[in-house]
Amino acid sequence: MDYLVTAPHRSEYPAPLILEKGDLLVVGDRYQGPEKWDNWIYCSTSTHAGGWVPEQIIEHLPETHTGRAMEDYSAMEMNVDKGDLVQGDRLLNGWCWCLRAQDGAQGWVPISHLSPLPSTP
Repeated sequence: MDYLVTAPHRSEYPAPLILEKGDLLVVGDRYQGPEKWDNWIYCSTSTHAGGWVPEQIIEHLPETHTGRAMEDYSAMEMNVDKGDLVQGDRLLNGWCWCLRAQDGAQGWVPISHLSPLPSTP
């Protein structure tokens, strides 16, 4: 789906967590904030200090604070400005994985910053 960006967004994480299916995770705290972005959990790996991971892709290992990535994943957030046009690929927990065709940038953008464009026949 195509979207118009209605508000700017800047990533606070310049070195995002990148996971491959099967990577082991240290499972931390759930996100709690006024945005109500449910099901995001702060995780780290042996090679990365951490990033937000959707709970849906975490296999929680029994009786530990560890888990395993059930699919490849990137925590990359995309910097966008009001008026940008992006293509949304995946909606998840209040965010959308987007591609900006003009420069090839990709990453997560809050859904609250996007307005769907009418589809063309």
